[in-house]
Amino acid sequence: MTTRKLQEMLLQLPGLNLPERSEYVAWAQLVQLTSIQPAQVSELVDLGWISPKKTNAEEYLFRLRDVYRIHKLMRLVNDLDMSFNSGSIIVDLLERVEELEKEVIELKRLV
Repeated sequence: MTTRKLQEMLLQLPGLNLPERSEYVAWAQLVQLTSIQPAQVSELVDLGWISPKKTNAEEYLFRLRDVYRIHKLMRLVNDLDMSFNSGSIIVDLLERVEELEKEVIELKRLV
């Protein structure tokens, strides 16, 4: 799922009257968009795998990138029957591989 598709989904959520598109979602929207249990969100925050921002009202805001990462994680956890810890490591490694592939492409372009 792309960030753009996530933003479109956000705009369709009931009761969400945003004046403009945002790169952040609230706890309830994160749970709704990812079908993750609130306790699992807490576990990911405790692991430091996602780092939400806190508002002045002490509410968490998550980046759309976190939604995308949680989708990847939940697919690994559900499809391959692995723990959050294992899945989070794999998602981190996949992201690192993507970054390195981009760097290789950029270096090839410069040669």
